[in-house]
Amino acid sequence: MKAEGHPDYHMITVKMTDGTEFQTRSTWGSEGDTLSLEIDPTSHPAWTGGTKQLQEGGRVAAFNKRFGGLSLKKN
Repeated sequence: MKAEGHPDYHMITVKMTDGTEFQTRSTWGSEGDTLSLEIDPTSHPAWTGGTKQLQEGGRVAAFNKRFGGLSLKKN
């Protein structure tokens, strides 16, 4: 394989939102750089199971308000 076809992997430090750091190999930046994350699995609700933000004035809410009482069941 051609040597110039591969990215340059080097060691960087990744800093999480809670201040913890770890080292990994990456193509980002250059050797010894620090990548500071704004969102990570320790703080994002998708991973932590936090509360979901619902749109109260969105299209689905308007539909449910208008047609929420309807049922397809036969009486």
